[in-house]
Amino acid sequence: MTNDMEFNKVNLLVEALPYIKALTGKTVVVKYGGHSMESPEIKKAVILDLILLKYVGMNPVVVHGGGPEINAVMSKLNIEPQYHKGLRITNKEVMDVVQMVLVGKVGQELTTLINHYGGKAIGISGKDGNTLLARKKLLDGVDLGFVGEVEKVNPELLLSVINAGYIPIISPVGVGLDGESYNINADSVAGEIAAALKAEKLIILTDVEGIFEDPSKPESLFTALQVQKAKRLIEAGAISSGMIPKVEACIKALEYGVNRTHIIDGRQAHSMLLEIFTDAGIGTMVVN
Repeated sequence: MTNDMEFNKVNLLVEALPYIKALTGKTVVVKYGGHSMESPEIKKAVILDLILLKYVGMNPVVVHGGGPEINAVMSKLNIEPQYHKGLRITNKEVMDVVQMVLVGKVGQELTTLINHYGGKAIGISGKDGNTLLARKKLLDGVDLGFVGEVEKVNPELLLSVINAGYIPIISPVGVGLDGESYNINADSVAGEIAAALKAEKLIILTDVEGIFEDPSKPESLFTALQVQKAKRLIEAGAISSGMIPKVEACIKALEYGVNRTHIIDGRQAHSMLLEIFTDAGIGTMVVN
């Protein structure tokens, strides 16, 4: 006799079928960062989710962060991190560390793990193929150094990697017209890439359950949040600090034709699959 657990597994498979059919051949951009990168168990779950998405016919594209890893290396080099409104002030010395960690360590580790578990991945930085053309970011007249924002996404290299059957793993380092390297917020990069690729979905994995109207009240979690309401919450300060670039990335993607954007809890194992393949989903969907 089939037990309840097996029956639930069958139900989940049946529930997933229409989503698999609808999303076959579609691009899903995933921003991967935060504490879910620090837990080996969660990291493995994210890697397996990405491989599964590719196996069932979708085209996952990954943009990764790496703030804690950058801070750890800076600490070893006795460099004190400095921030302005949540953005890392990045002089030449810090920029060298950022590139070393994001491109040389984090990106390569994720690429290696996907290949190890049976997927196919290629790690690139935004400088490769001029994928991320950047300009210096100005904020309140404060010189942030080599902190940039995306001027333009050139998707040719990404499309070549996708069409060859690989998962692109993108380090958020861009190149300026002056040839300089720029450190760019990974959430912003994910939104820009989703827009440029006309992705079906943008999924941002973060360290909270989603967006709250009042962060002190768990029951105020938005399951769906309209863009105009999101903008008002930012203006009112209800959405603040590190959540702002995540919400702005969703808004940017939606404005350029991405159909669905999601901010979900990356600390929960297989949260991506729960969002994509179940009727209830999890986290907050930002919609037009």
